[in-house]
Amino acid sequence: MAGLAAPLAPAFAAGVDRIEAGDRLADEDGEGAPVALTPADIPAGKTLLAFPFDPASGQRRDGTRLNKVLLMRLPEGELDADTRGRSAGGVVAYSAICTHQGCDLKTWSAKEQLVVCFCHSSKFDIKDSGAVAGGPAPRSLPNLPLRLEGGQLVVAGPFSATPGGMVS
Repeated sequence: MAGLAAPLAPAFAAGVDRIEAGDRLADEDGEGAPVALTPADIPAGKTLLAFPFDPASGQRRDGTRLNKVLLMRLPEGELDADTRGRSAGGVVAYSAICTHQGCDLKTWSAKEQLVVCFCHSSKFDIKDSGAVAGGPAPRSLPNLPLRLEGGQLVVAGPFSATPGGMVS
């Protein structure tokens, strides 16, 4: 129906691996066997897109774009208390899918200190729990808690909300 909003992807499809606590993160563009990322692999002031993988099997959980993760390393002193508590080595993790209409997110505006969606200019403050800072997005970006284990970035729990956007 026109004018009604429905979730882009209300749930993960049956048989598609979801992100799990204990997963490692690998560069989205990596080829071959996934290599676990460390905070030093995330360039300061730049975003990096990643997918989780099961460290036991090496299997990437890239069967759905809803598992795509936006990573960024920031000075820990610039993060609000909640965000700092979910970060690891200054690296924050969020869904890389805009909550407006589901476009991929990657653009960092250094001037505004915000992640910006190229589709409709929604802006998100990843230093403040992924809060909407402008544009049509209806909700914050889902965050993904991280921890360090052996120097590697490890998923500490599920996304704070279902990733994805709304379509009209």
